[in-house]
Amino acid sequence: MPELSIVDAVRIPQDVIFRELNGEGVILDLESGTYFGLDAVDARIWQLCMEHGSLQAVWKSCSANSTRRGETLRSDLLAFVNELSTKRLLAPQS
Repeated sequence: MPELSIVDAVRIPQDVIFRELNGEGVILDLESGTYFGLDAVDARIWQLCMEHGSLQAVWKSCSANSTRRGETLRSDLLAFVNELSTKRLLAPQS
């Protein structure tokens, strides 16, 4: 699977669910049983991915509300979404 870039858009696969727990979150793939724990920052990124789809929009929203800026934030965002994509918890939008 090719790596996602900042110009890509993502979607949540049909068998993947998210639950927020005290500001943190858990993602579960019902088909494979894969689950992934999220801290508060990652949970917010996940919610922004659900809301916007566009990784560029997620990056801009995070930039406005984060102490991390520019290339560092972009790099961290892409590393996170690519990890989720590798685990099939996030997919490129077709």
